[in-house]
Amino acid sequence: MKLKKLTSLLLAGAMVLSLAACGSGSDSSEEKPEEKEAITSIDQLEGKKIGVQTGTTGDIYVTDEFGEDSVERYNKGFEAVQALQQGKIDAVIIDNEPAQVFVSENDGLKILDEAYTEEEYAIAVSKDNTELTEKLNEALAALKEDGTFDAILDYYISGEGEPYAIDESVERDGQLIMATNAEFPPYEFHDTVDGEDVIMGVDADVARAICDYLGLELVIEDMNFDSIITAVQSGKADVGFAGMTVTEDRLKSVDFSDTYCTARQVVIVAE
Repeated sequence: MKLKKLTSLLLAGAMVLSLAACGSGSDSSEEKPEEKEAITSIDQLEGKKIGVQTGTTGDIYVTDEFGEDSVERYNKGFEAVQALQQGKIDAVIIDNEPAQVFVSENDGLKILDEAYTEEEYAIAVSKDNTELTEKLNEALAALKEDGTFDAILDYYISGEGEPYAIDESVERDGQLIMATNAEFPPYEFHDTVDGEDVIMGVDADVARAICDYLGLELVIEDMNFDSIITAVQSGKADVGFAGMTVTEDRLKSVDFSDTYCTARQVVIVAE
């Protein structure tokens, strides 16, 4: 009897220890992962993973300021935004107008109030084609003077009016080949018009208006952003028209028209 009683006591003790151990394991499994610090200021970007579109000024500025290890590059802006939503990166730096579009189309994101940089857009032209640069400047000035340029901006930025209507009565002699990256709304993006895929946006419509003014046929070539300057240099394209900022580094490779738009780089973060 004593042996049976001792065995029972030992078994009961083992069960208590087993239950205690199970309880301890359950508590540790319920520990929640540490939440990321909410980013509310540009000052908090140090040490963070920042998404940029390859070859853009955002890419250049972020790499210069925060170092190569902080940069995650994507061929398309929306790919960086998707990575932010998935928690793979901490922020995206991109131009303000595309940022507004991306945030409006994706829940849980916001744009910081302070601008990361201010910059100016212009049209890239080969250094060997000063005549074209002069013609572009003349056309841009005329489009600003007669209100065409403002009407195009109003349509794509403010949602007012109609897209630019090509003047079918213009006699055309020659082509203007425009290199762009149509992943940058509202400056250039793919849209369906009358059942066909068409590149639309501020830059595309300004280019159409310029061609009406100069009597040229517009041909748009869509490519990666970091291929545009090479295309202009090599003569595969006449102009690079893609929300392109004038920088000292780019001026070593191409010339630019007069600036046509002032923009700013902003920071997209999770809410």
